[in-house]
Amino acid sequence: MALIPATILTGFLGSGKTTLLKRVLTEAHGQKIAVIENEFGEENIDSDILVTESKEQIIQMSNGCICCTIREDLRETLQLLAAKKRKGLLDFERVVIETTGLADPGPVAQTFFMDDEIAETYLLDSILTLVDAKHAAQQLNDRQEARRQIGFADQLFVSKTDLVSEQEAEALIHRVKHMNPRAPVQKVHFGEVPLSQVFDLRGFNLNSKLDIDPDFLKEDEHDHHHDHDHEHGEHCDHPSHAHEGHGHHHHVDDDVKSFVYKADRPFDPARLEDFLGAIVNIYGPRMLRYKGVLNMQGTERKVIFQGVHQLMGSDLGPAWAEGESRQSRMVFIGIDLPRDILEQGLEQCLV
Repeated sequence: MALIPATILTGFLGSGKTTLLKRVLTEAHGQKIAVIENEFGEENIDSDILVTESKEQIIQMSNGCICCTIREDLRETLQLLAAKKRKGLLDFERVVIETTGLADPGPVAQTFFMDDEIAETYLLDSILTLVDAKHAAQQLNDRQEARRQIGFADQLFVSKTDLVSEQEAEALIHRVKHMNPRAPVQKVHFGEVPLSQVFDLRGFNLNSKLDIDPDFLKEDEHDHHHDHDHEHGEHCDHPSHAHEGHGHHHHVDDDVKSFVYKADRPFDPARLEDFLGAIVNIYGPRMLRYKGVLNMQGTERKVIFQGVHQLMGSDLGPAWAEGESRQSRMVFIGIDLPRDILEQGLEQCLV
């Protein structure tokens, strides 16, 4: 049986997850989707979607989608759905997990890697994060969960931009791009998002991200309509700049930050493995997402690696092309990560 793609939908309270989900569920796209509401025992906020009197946990929608609310373990629910699919009791092609607004997506993502049975049945496709333009600045200042949700994203959707000025929307987009330069950011209106930007993004597929977008670690080139006296690459340490004359001076120093490491010499595989193992052991809970294309001594192929918290994996990618610069490029997104320690350690792993 082919692996079932899974998408995690996250975002702070009121960011529009349910609106987006409703649209995905009710649109005539011909896809059969199982939706898991990961509620941790909260009252069901989405009862307007799932009107039911029955005690049955799994509800079949009119367009072939399936909904289930879980109040226990996500792993058990995924196993239950897979078992019903194998027996022909349920028919679905993909799974969407909607987390609560206060959830850290990390443990949800880790479920797909830590459990062999889940890993053999499902493929984690991507984490989508919705950001409420009206309230995000305050939420990001006050709530670490909101910042973590940005850090984990493979795709960011900014909702409710009609409720703020264009400058405020741009300042927010600028800020989240500094927190997470690897996720495309897009404004959405009432959940109107093409399904091509929701499904099959392959954010967790080690190789395809690079085939689709070999420059995903390029210096950020967003449209700045104002000149600053220094370049904002991902290594710019100012997550949000004071936008002169825009009437809102952010001097916020977000704890979720990203930085890029590049090296022209190859890595020594054993030294790098030891160093990354030690780093993940110490800083794993603060490392949200990290990913890279590595030039390793002893192989003519690119080595692709990525991780979430303490879980890290690597895979052989395509061969380095003739004439291609064999530069290792890594991006780290995390909470107050010690950039100097990471950079010095990585330097020592080079041949």
